[in-house]
Amino acid sequence: MTQPRQFVVEADGGSRGNPGPAGYGAVVIDPVTGETLAEAAEYIGVATNNVAEYKGLIAGLKAAKALVPDASADGALQVRVRMDSKLVVEQMSGRWKIKHPDMKPLAAEAARILPASAVTYEWIPREKNKHADRLANEAMDAGRRGRQWEPSASTASLDTPRSSAASALPPVSGPPGDAAAGAAKARAALASRPAAAS
Repeated sequence: MTQPRQFVVEADGGSRGNPGPAGYGAVVIDPVTGETLAEAAEYIGVATNNVAEYKGLIAGLKAAKALVPDASADGALQVRVRMDSKLVVEQMSGRWKIKHPDMKPLAAEAARILPASAVTYEWIPREKNKHADRLANEAMDAGRRGRQWEPSASTASLDTPRSSAASALPPVSGPPGDAAAGAAKARAALASRPAAAS
């Protein structure tokens, strides 16, 4: 059997006002070399911090999936998500309930991108999430100027020296959580919502 491709996704979101002008950033990293494989960022208009954090997670998972053509096949891809949003990490790990109606469809969307068995979640302190944070701030700055973020203008990687894989990825600390349970709860929450009128 072929070994799964392994990626680290670091994601962040922010809102200046909460709710206020918001944006997210996400980066896909090779866990062995520390190399940045993909970046995503977007200004999303007026939203809360939590909505922006979830949008960052979704963008990061989609970017990781896009790098592996057969990513949806069970065992083809393993993604370690690292975020400084305790709420998103705990909800997607299945340890916290998703109560807010704005979060349920976002969590369900994130859960559908890859098989639950392919994703683990880890909380990291904000200072270890500088690359994604910079991308989110660049997206919000671009939105303030009436534009969208452009990769060619990004300086996010300047904040994150990746001289060795060890410095990029400290050992996992704390319980890994049950991503399958979190994904199942998110899907169930979405399924129980009444269908929107077209």
